Amino acid sequence: MASREGQTFELPKKASLAADLFTTQEQRDDAKREKVLEVPISEIDDFPDHPFQVKNDEAMQNMIKSIKAVGIQTPAIARQKEDGSYELISGHRRKMAAAMAGLTTMPLIIRELSRDEAIIAMVDANLQRETILPSEKALSYKMKLDAMKRTAGRPCKNYSPLANNLTGKTSSAEMAEQLGTSKDQIFRYIRLTELIPPILQMVDEGKIAFRPAVEISYLQKSEQASLLETMECEDSTPSLAQAIKIKQFSQTGKLNEDVIFSIMQEEKPNQKEQFKMPRDKINRYFPVGTPAQKIEDTIIKALELWQKRERNRDMGR
Repeated sequence: MASREGQTFELPKKASLAADLFTTQEQRDDAKREKVLEVPISEIDDFPDHPFQVKNDEAMQNMIKSIKAVGIQTPAIARQKEDGSYELISGHRRKMAAAMAGLTTMPLIIRELSRDEAIIAMVDANLQRETILPSEKALSYKMKLDAMKRTAGRPCKNYSPLANNLTGKTSSAEMAEQLGTSKDQIFRYIRLTELIPPILQMVDEGKIAFRPAVEISYLQKSEQASLLETMECEDSTPSLAQAIKIKQFSQTGKLNEDVIFSIMQEEKPNQKEQFKMPRDKINRYFPVGTPAQKIEDTIIKALELWQKRERNRDMGR
């Protein structure tokens, strides 16, 4: 904009370009230099599809107390979007804590990053956390690998847990080096994004082991739902061998509820010796869908009551 006799008007594009040419290198470098700004929290957006959970747990409460006492000591990192608002890259927990502590602004380091550069920076920053859930690794690995592939002009598809035999260094090979792991392990984690949410949550909670979960991820969504129902009813989860067998039946188009139930009834190698009774003899005493653990608890209580009654009868003789 320029002014003349109190009026403002838009500079022609050529004039604007000429103005840019007359700026010094120091001024251009300064424009690109990272700055710490105090930004209203209301103008800071969370990163789209942020894969890392932000919980109001004990650690969050401690952070809130610290912010109330000494403020935010380490600025968060963000980039400025086209509309002038800011998109958070690192610092989602600090933002939540600052808002809960009553702050209206927080310090940000503003970086000029493309969308894919921002994804890579966001994942790298959050992977430094001490505790990371399997689902967080799965989603963040997928986001980062896709971003790296787009940056390198490679197609973002055909994830496989098998080794990549292509010559030259692939995006997955670069990522594996950065993370200090193998390409196969990266692809295994990415497979978890194919799980239905309830099963993925069971992986996070440690109810299903990682490798069986990878095999389950190859099932169709409807098949996963049937498996979930069986796991809840039987109060058990598949071993790796069982998960592989279930996947094989799925791939041949022969998987159904009866097959899933039959496989889940197979004794696991580390399973303790159990007393087994035909399910049809028990089912008539319980509502349909009663979890196996509840059935077991009810039977144990009934046996305890029977034992107590027998003892009282013996004492009365």
